Amino acid sequence: MTIGKDKGQKGKVDAILVREQTVLVGGINMYKRHQKKRDEKHTGGIIEYARPLSFGKIALVCPKCGKPTRAGYVVVKGDKDRICRKCHQKI
Repeated sequence: MTIGKDKGQKGKVDAILVREQTVLVGGINMYKRHQKKRDEKHTGGIIEYARPLSFGKIALVCPKCGKPTRAGYVVVKGDKDRICRKCHQKI
């Protein structure tokens, strides 16, 4: 994540919500909610849940250099490869 209360944290993308242009990342942007007990099956208490993040607040992390980066593309012999813009290694 590049901005906000969880700046600098890393996580795996769980879901992409295309229409809202947001993503759900596990363990990041967690919020708490107080829920009332409805019946024996649905117990009450404080529930933690992840809220979606905007596309602009997240960045791809290069596995080689470990830095957040934008993805670049290079075409070699008809194959399109994604590369890191900082270290120019294949992602």
